Amino acid sequence: MSTTVKLAIIYYSATGNIAQIAQEMAAAAWKADAEVRLRKVAELAPQEAIDANPAWAANHAATADVAVATADDLIWADAVIFGSPTRFGNISSQLKQFLDTLGGVWQQGLLADKVYSGFTSTGTQHGGHESTLLALSNTFHHFGGIVVAPGYTHPDKFADGNPYGTSHCDAGGTAPVGDTTRAAARIQAERVVRFARAISAAPVLV
Repeated sequence: MSTTVKLAIIYYSATGNIAQIAQEMAAAAWKADAEVRLRKVAELAPQEAIDANPAWAANHAATADVAVATADDLIWADAVIFGSPTRFGNISSQLKQFLDTLGGVWQQGLLADKVYSGFTSTGTQHGGHESTLLALSNTFHHFGGIVVAPGYTHPDKFADGNPYGTSHCDAGGTAPVGDTTRAAARIQAERVVRFARAISAAPVLV
């Protein structure tokens, strides 16, 4: 099956964990012959807050060339993977603000019938991995999307331990994104591409 899948990976990242996972997913999707748009959402925090945190400032500078997401990226895509750090067990305000701008294209039905998936990162081991991804999936249902979670469909997912989506624990900034998270990211991206390709190639029933 050679159908080209168009995948948008849209994320918010403060200190860089989510950005690294997004880049791993993008690389895996390219290898799976998908066309990929890697996009970040707009930053809402003031510059002084960013500058006060060295890791945040470093990531802000390192990703300066990443294009900012627009509604057109979702309209273009066959599949979309969203990434966000946890904020009190939910997605970040930056990603939520972007989602809240999509009402017009949602009303036109332009977000329906696409594959959606999500990933996250937290500061503590039980700091909202599952609740953040489940909260994000509420939006996918409203879009009329097809939710493709990684599940426990690969041996490496038992190491990662999260069937809802890739998640990383940075232990308060002391644990960088490692091999376990990167493997989970690749598995998830490949699975999203595979299902999006199958759906795109299927005949339309009327």
